[in-house]
Amino acid sequence: MQTIVVRDNCACVETVDRNRRAVIGTLAKACAPVILLACCHCASALNPALDINQYAHNAWTVRDGFFTGATTSIAQTADGYLWLGTEFGLLRFDGVRSVPWQPPAGEHLSSSYIRRLLAARDGRLWIGTAKGLASWKDGKLTSYPELAGQAVSALIEDREGTVWAGAAISTGRLCAIQRGITQCFGEDGRFGRELASLYEDSRGNLWAGGTTGLWRWKPGPPRRYPMPDLVQALIEGDNGALLMAMRGGIRQLVDGKAEAYPLPDAGRRFTPLRFLRDRNNGLWIGTPDRGLLHVHQGRTDVFAQVDGLSGDFIDNLFEDREGNIWVATRDGVDRIRDFAVATVSGKQGLSTALVWSVLAAKDGSVWLGTPDGLNRWNDGHITIYGKRNSGLPDDSVDSIFQDDRGRIWVSTHGGVAYFDSGRFIPLSAMPAGPNVFSMAGDMAGNLWISQDNGLFHSAGDNAVDQVPWAKLRRKDAALLYCQIGCRAVYG
Repeated sequence: MQTIVVRDNCACVETVDRNRRAVIGTLAKACAPVILLACCHCASALNPALDINQYAHNAWTVRDGFFTGATTSIAQTADGYLWLGTEFGLLRFDGVRSVPWQPPAGEHLSSSYIRRLLAARDGRLWIGTAKGLASWKDGKLTSYPELAGQAVSALIEDREGTVWAGAAISTGRLCAIQRGITQCFGEDGRFGRELASLYEDSRGNLWAGGTTGLWRWKPGPPRRYPMPDLVQALIEGDNGALLMAMRGGIRQLVDGKAEAYPLPDAGRRFTPLRFLRDRNNGLWIGTPDRGLLHVHQGRTDVFAQVDGLSGDFIDNLFEDREGNIWVATRDGVDRIRDFAVATVSGKQGLSTALVWSVLAAKDGSVWLGTPDGLNRWNDGHITIYGKRNSGLPDDSVDSIFQDDRGRIWVSTHGGVAYFDSGRFIPLSAMPAGPNVFSMAGDMAGNLWISQDNGLFHSAGDNAVDQVPWAKLRRKDAALLYCQIGCRAVYG
């Protein structure tokens, strides 16, 4: 496998097997996909330029015995532990094993079916079940009789520290809990049969989605906006508008009305069920049948069970303090995190999986030489240069080199050229032919090229001198490289 190590975008190593012709079949298998390594410290958020399949991914599944039932909710307390709400109880999870939570002797939750969890800023863990609400702090379990028998469907903490709970049984209920005092609304049926979603936007507005529509609950008197369907989840869009997850798709609230909110490159129609906005402004969308959608930097990618996700029905999305994204599905729990190794494959637009040479350029981009064109990977986007669109002598690229002037040199089966102002300028004095093994530059600015027929040298004036390998007492071609302080080194 050909690998490039990028340390703070400043050092690069290019390696080419001198017996490449004999191992092309092995390379074709080993070079898919290309792996780019980057030195990094502990990540505080995911790199927004990457697609989901480029992140590190772990899955803990029901079928492998990690859990006994579906996970419905995830929260993280101040001690760093994750808490998982499942259909059979509450678990504490450390990323390796899960331990069932046990209430104090003589006490119990109203139901073992945990629907929603919330870790509040005061250290209290709020536990919403299918039959009521409780909280846990300092070894004490507290129940809230105002929600007894209610199925808790939403929990949030607003900027003032008030905990809001949305619930339903025969009528939707909205309850505010502050300093031990609980006040509930909805007994008059204003929310309809269910209150399914809660959200506080960046301006401090509290929104609630119920069967009867969308409510702006505070500040000011409550106001209802009729909607064509139940609002399953709420989040703010990039444009500041409120986004709503409905059975017919994502809608946005504009001038008090629901309008369609198209996603870039979303593909076929899907049903949104859960939203998450990560700290780098990426939008994550959980669905009941298509897995996970990720909207970032103007594009949308999909990660489903066929890609390794534990399941396609997503119940909850959560971002922990380290910037990891956790996904609760009906079949397990998944973690998506930044990784020192970013994978670049055909899913990112690479012209082919077979890569012969790699160069980390001084501007932070990465150039990849393939039999089907030259690929430039920069900020998550790939640009492909070929014979037709850029003047490259041939689409089959052997070796890549950047000189002291910053020019990118490329050897192809049709000759050698350098990149200037969006086009490739051929080194016409260099004979065309396959098997250019490597290129290097010395401190005087000379270009050295290793080919089957000998060592070629160019001083930059388009003149090329050739030194046969026999004159250098070699029977085969050499690999060239440059070390600090060297003039021309070959070995």
